[in-house]
Amino acid sequence: MPALLRRIGRRRALQGAVALLAVGGLLLWWLLPSGPPAPRGAVTFSTGVPTGVYQRYGVLLEDALRRDMPELKVTLRTSEGSQENLARVVSGEADFTVATADAVATYQRHGRPGAERLRGCARLYDDYVQLVVPEGSKVRTVAGLRGRKVAVGQAGSGVRLVSNRVLEAAGLDPERDVEPVPIGIDTMPRRLESGSIDAFFWSGGLPTSAVRDLSERMPVRLVPLGPELVEALQSPDDTARYYRSAVMPPDAYAKVRNQEAVPTIAVANLLVTRDTTDPELTKRFTGTVIGSRDRIGRQVHAAQLVDLRTAIYTDPLPLHEGAARYYRSAKP
Repeated sequence: MPALLRRIGRRRALQGAVALLAVGGLLLWWLLPSGPPAPRGAVTFSTGVPTGVYQRYGVLLEDALRRDMPELKVTLRTSEGSQENLARVVSGEADFTVATADAVATYQRHGRPGAERLRGCARLYDDYVQLVVPEGSKVRTVAGLRGRKVAVGQAGSGVRLVSNRVLEAAGLDPERDVEPVPIGIDTMPRRLESGSIDAFFWSGGLPTSAVRDLSERMPVRLVPLGPELVEALQSPDDTARYYRSAVMPPDAYAKVRNQEAVPTIAVANLLVTRDTTDPELTKRFTGTVIGSRDRIGRQVHAAQLVDLRTAIYTDPLPLHEGAARYYRSAKP
């Protein structure tokens, strides 16, 4: 009998020890962080002109990043646009940016320094090419711009790239057949109101606040950019294959006098970084971009078009390893 009691006592002691270890293990799992630590430090996000969609998107994304990665300091830098943004990422002046696919392809094709280091994180929303004129203007087609003062975007912008190509597709020399005015969307509306320019090109998400606000101050029209221009655009080289025919819906700008769907040209925007950017940071950054779509989309309509199913297609850029990890983890 004493031996039996001793065996029962040992069994109970063993069971108690196992239970204690299990509880201790659960407490340790709860107290210790799981997975890699949250990124910390500082990153720079290069956006665009102050009144453009890139900048507004960047401001709202910064807020989402602060919630998701509170130890990470995000600095926004305005820029002239896609071409300058890519140069900044390559040089290390910026860690992340947004650029149009045609600007990326052109950067690669021209063999600019560091082009091979660029990596994609996500396909975002499309930019729509917008040619804006006063309602009473005689300009009805791109060819009608001949001899007129036309704002074509700043030298480092994607607007300049696409406006020059659209003019050429319409048979116009961008330097000789129009009087090019190298300004951005932060200046274009005021210049059109004052009459110091006859038209301006803009390429951005819908709606762009500067165009919307202009349409509420003065009567303006959007000049149609039909499929024949897309066909002409795509013929010279493969960097133009990223343009596609699209339609701006009537409600994109409620006050624009067309009051109808306007044919135009669209090109995808990409979230871009370098090959050396930390994979965990890139994974979480990409996750915040996708996860904040609805919240940002309530203020920047174009952001509503960010889609997990298509975001992975970052052509012409290879996908960054960190972004690839996010998409693998996000599979349903």
